[in-house]
Amino acid sequence: MSQPDLFVVCKNCQAEVSPYITECPYCGTRLRKRAPKIDRPEDAAKPPPKRPSRRPRPRAATKPKARAKSKPDRLGRLRSGEMPGIRADEHGRPWATIVLVALSFGVWLSLAFYASSDLAVTALDGDPWRFVTSTFLNDGFAAQLAVVAGLGVFGWLLERRHGPIAVVALFLLCGPAAMAIATAVDLDAFVFGTHGAALGLLCAWLVPVLLARRRSHEDDDADLLGVLVIAAVLLAIPAVSQGSAIAGVAGAALGTLSGLTLAALRPR
Repeated sequence: MSQPDLFVVCKNCQAEVSPYITECPYCGTRLRKRAPKIDRPEDAAKPPPKRPSRRPRPRAATKPKARAKSKPDRLGRLRSGEMPGIRADEHGRPWATIVLVALSFGVWLSLAFYASSDLAVTALDGDPWRFVTSTFLNDGFAAQLAVVAGLGVFGWLLERRHGPIAVVALFLLCGPAAMAIATAVDLDAFVFGTHGAALGLLCAWLVPVLLARRRSHEDDDADLLGVLVIAAVLLAIPAVSQGSAIAGVAGAALGTLSGLTLAALRPR
């Protein structure tokens, strides 16, 4: 290791100065651009630092990840009034039930212009259309309100589950057909009332619910206590106002048989 000189002679003033300075302290002449490096013993023991390589390292080849193939969601068969890719609201307007309720109010309001005997039916009448008109005929506002409530609630529930055609078919079966049974049982009876059709719709909705509870033992949102109250009110209509009790029982029986059939069908 080379040892630095003890003194350096300034070229301007010929003075001896330290070799570790860059300017002469006497005249200010510039002796060197930078001070010399002082060698230390511990620096000699250390290896020289490695310079970083400028050559970039090759990147490891990575295989692209395989994307999981997901099956596209497919909608079921389109219903009437639906657009492709948009499913209709299952809680849409129950048009069949609305029409039946409107007809019930229309026939009830027509009593102001026609006598009840012109719309009701007996076994001696030969007009088949009276079996339909007598189904919409009710005696008094309380009876009309009760049957319309039952008809609207359970008609809407059945139409949402099975469609409008099922509601209309059940109404004709538990209404006019029940009137025909009542006239055949009692030849002298003056038969009319919507309570038979309302009871039929109630039983047709209730039977599948009870069977589903028995099979799965799971509770649902159905309020059976309220259903029993409505059924009791509909059965009591012939006792408090004019109407056919036989038609009400026949409508409930036909609705029960229809409910057994609907329980085996898949909802729409």
